[in-house]
Amino acid sequence: MVRVAGYGDHLARTVDPGIHERQAFAPPGFADVVAGMERDDGPARFTVTFAVAERDEAAARAERAGGTVLSSDDTPWTREAVVRDPQGAELTLSQFAPQDVEVPD
Repeated sequence: MVRVAGYGDHLARTVDPGIHERQAFAPPGFADVVAGMERDDGPARFTVTFAVAERDEAAARAERAGGTVLSSDDTPWTREAVVRDPQGAELTLSQFAPQDVEVPD
């Protein structure tokens, strides 16, 4: 994980006022995470995720600019769309939109 000190506080002030309460069970500093690495069965690669205010609007703008929406998904925390740009690079558009997420006691 890559952390930026104070990022969780920034999110709490701007778009996610409940972040610290929801992540009370997470490891210290988790709200400050801005990047991470995962292992999977696919080839080594980088992925880039952009936070957007509204996934569907951002995806439509990408299409108007020549991109292609490859997939979209709603998770308990986000609404995401994977987009391919005209040169073939892929990126993810991610709207923070928690849906009835249960926080463990």
